[in-house]
Amino acid sequence: MKAGLVCTVILTSVGVLSASVGPPQGIGDRAKKASRVVVARVLDVESSYGTSEHGDQLILSHVTVAVEETLKGPHADNMAVTIEGGTVGDITLRVSDMPVLRRGERAVMFLDERYNEHVPTDRGNGVLKLDRGNKVDGTTVTLDDVRNIVRGGKR
Repeated sequence: MKAGLVCTVILTSVGVLSASVGPPQGIGDRAKKASRVVVARVLDVESSYGTSEHGDQLILSHVTVAVEETLKGPHADNMAVTIEGGTVGDITLRVSDMPVLRRGERAVMFLDERYNEHVPTDRGNGVLKLDRGNKVDGTTVTLDDVRNIVRGGKR
């Protein structure tokens, strides 16, 4: 019985991992929903206690980014993006569907403006981190592919 349970857990984990390796789904849909799409580098991250749009008390990370390229919407040289999760003092909040952004990282961000702040469209689906080779982390999708899709190409 225990061996069957262990095998099921392992197989389930492998399925989840392999599903996350493929290309991000719905880039075109994300771009249509978002009011802005930018390629940006993280300049700074500051976390503080805040309130979610549903009234929950939580930790929010205020991420300052330098916009390298605007793919949709008005251009700004720098932007502030608010993401749920972060660390304040000795307390860390990890939100399962939200990315953790660190200084120096680059990403394509699909953003909406809510309550005078920019937030990722569809939560964590609104941030595609880029690796050093300009590919979306864990995929073969390149920044050029994303540009093409956002600007009306197909995929």
